[in-house]
Amino acid sequence: MQGKGKALLVFLIPLLLFLSACVPQPEKIAYGTDGCHFCSMTIVDKIHGAEIVTEKGKVFKFDAVECMINQLKETDTATISLFLVNHYERPEAFIDATKASFLISENLPSPMGAFLTAFEDRAEGERIKAKEGGQLYTWKEILSKLNSKHVPDLP
Repeated sequence: MQGKGKALLVFLIPLLLFLSACVPQPEKIAYGTDGCHFCSMTIVDKIHGAEIVTEKGKVFKFDAVECMINQLKETDTATISLFLVNHYERPEAFIDATKASFLISENLPSPMGAFLTAFEDRAEGERIKAKEGGQLYTWKEILSKLNSKHVPDLP
């Protein structure tokens, strides 16, 4: 029985490693080193970064949400697994862009000048909006506002 157990482990461990390698996952942004896929600027702002992760696991990094949205105009969105944005109150942390709220406020500048900041939920966005002013948007609304092509609903 012990020999069969070892043989099973020898088979299962590589299989699990292979399967976990196929799961699309974000990559940590190397602030000050990584460049924006859209505009080529170095990503330095830890509040406004964003990533697209494809179904095949390829990661595209952006210095601002607006760069990610502009990239969508040139991207087959059916191949995208994750849309991620940095979290305003937890710099460097990613949140699901499709579930986030977005505030455009001239009191919160973003790297590319759209004054666009992401929040984990509407309540958080409303709280910051009360302090900083501006207009709050959902994912669909911000895509429409920034004149992006339609991005399909994601789970």
